[in-house]
This record gives sequence, C-alpha cells and structure tokens, in this order.
Amino acid sequence: MVTAQAPVDVVALGESMVTFLPARPGRLADVPSFDRGIGGAESNVVCALAAAGHTTRWVSRVGADGFGDHLVETIARYGVDTSAVGRDPHRPTGIYFRTADDRDTDAHEVVYYRAGSAASAMAPGSVDEDALTSGRILHLSGITPALSADCLALVRHLCARRADRGPLVSFDVNHRPGLWKDDAEAGPDVLLDLARGADLVFVGEDEAAAAWGVTGGTDAIRAALPEPDTLVVKQGSRGATVHRRGEDPVFQAALRVDVVAPVGAGDAFAAGFLSATLRGLPAAHRLRHGHLMAAAALTVPGDLAPPPARAHADRLAALDDAAWETLRLGPGWTEHVPEDTEAEEEVRTP
Repeated sequence: MVTAQAPVDVVALGESMVTFLPARPGRLADVPSFDRGIGGAESNVVCALAAAGHTTRWVSRVGADGFGDHLVETIARYGVDTSAVGRDPHRPTGIYFRTADDRDTDAHEVVYYRAGSAASAMAPGSVDEDALTSGRILHLSGITPALSADCLALVRHLCARRADRGPLVSFDVNHRPGLWKDDAEAGPDVLLDLARGADLVFVGEDEAAAAWGVTGGTDAIRAALPEPDTLVVKQGSRGATVHRRGEDPVFQAALRVDVVAPVGAGDAFAAGFLSATLRGLPAAHRLRHGHLMAAAALTVPGDLAPPPARAHADRLAALDDAAWETLRLGPGWTEHVPEDTEAEEEVRTP
C-alpha cells in the first residue's frame, strides 16, 4: 500500500456507492431480497487497473457510517490506495438499487439515494490536492460534475488547461441525463466544455448524438471536440475508434462475447485503454486491450471482473485481424493460460 503523496500510475476522483442487486430477476417492487455490492465509474476503473498490476489511488468522500466502511475496505482489497478518501460525519454514503437488465432496455430500473451524500460535498479545497496530482494519469468522469455545484467547480478546476497541471487528464463523458434533472439543458454543454479541457476523452457515439446532437460518425465527433490530444469514440458492438493528434484515426472491431451481464463494460474498456497507454503501446493495441478488459466485465455477473493476465492479453492483442475477428470469449476466459500457449490457440478460447 502506498501513502497519499506517493506517486502512482492512476488517480481517480469520484463517488462510489453501495449497490443492491436483486437476488432474482424482476421488478424492484417484486424482489424480496438483494445482494450487496459496490458501484462507481471512477473506482471501477482504478480497481480494474490495480487488479491488472498498476498502482492506483481513489480520491473521494464517504459518510462516517457502515456503508462508507464497506466501500473503503472493499476498494482497498483490490489493491487501490484509499488513504485520501475523506470521512464526512454529517452526510451519508450514497446507495442505489438496480435490476440486472441492460441499462439501455426499458426493463432496467435504477433508484439512487445519493442526494446530499458525502461525495456530493466534494469541492476545491475539500479533497487532498497532493493526492489528486500524484498520478501519471488523473481519471475523471461526467458523473461527478452532475452531483452538485461544488463538485462541478472541482472538476472544472481539474480540467482547466494550465502549464502546471501535472498529470494527463482522462475524462469519460458518461452522460447520465437523470443526474442532470435539475439542470438538464445545461448538462450537455457542461460536459462538452469539460471534455475540451481534458487530454484524453472517452465518449460513446450514441452519447455524442444524444448529448450534443453530433451525428455523422467519429470524424464529426472529432470535429466537434478537436482539443484533446486523444479522443476515443466507443461504437457499441461494432468497436471503437481512436483519434490522436497528428495521426490517422485507428479503428478496432469489438470482440464477440457471450454476455453474462451488460454492466461495467465501459469502465473496464477505459481501464484497458489506460493500462495500454501507461505501457506506451500502439493505438490499435490500446483499443484491443480496452476491448479485452470490457470482455472480462461482460462475462461476469457484477461490474468488476478479474482481468486477463498481462501476457495472455498481450498475445490476444497481437493476433492478426482475421484471428481477432474470429475470437469469441465466454465466462472463465480470463483464467490462467500457460505462458507457452501459442497465440493461434487463443482463437479457441471458450
């Protein structure tokens, strides 16, 4: 474990909540019991990165309550440094309930109890600035600025372009219209402004259309968002495209996956891409590592999944295009693969 000021690979700022998942399928109104988990876009990313062998830190605030204890202890067990997480004696830890259905379907239900939470009180000066700037990458998302005016001020400060900013700033747009209900019209403009200040941006093609009315493919999104050095456009089941300043766009097809649960894939994709970025891998391999981490999340019931061993992921990422497009991954695919396994054999991964 590292101290709050020690350098790490990735620092993430954001709210994590205790999640209650139905013990059986059905409407929330009909489910008699729930299993407890954790959920938070930013903490998901650093948990996945820690499990993949990177040093990470989570900066946030939780209540001085049992749910706060559970969050901090659970995230720390992934190997994430939590020493910069503040405890608020006056505000509770956020919780939420959701169904297991894909959030893009009408059957999906989610109910948040996060208004007035400890994390919503984060503001400039209320979190450890040294901790925030202690990573090679600072990862943020569009969820945090939607929580409160103070949270928005904090993220604006961190995304402001200045010579002494320090870490590379990564920003996942993560447009959640429901969180902007008090200022729904302003939300998309705020997210666009924040994204323009980041160095690396993740955005879904569908998000760009819904939030900003930008259609016409990844080139149109890049034209609307030229400032970041790196723009990653997620294109759903088709794949993803990365635009890097001074280079031609690179597309990599998504993997065929036997989906167990469709949650957590976006955060896992970001973790895989950031992991490959830290390692200085080529653009195509950064996208492929994103797809592989997403496939790990899609083939387990919860948001977080054991990542593939680095050597295993590297062999898969190095497959030629034909083999990559043939690959199909299902539950258990991240389990140990002998080091001498040939890349061609990976195509038969179940």
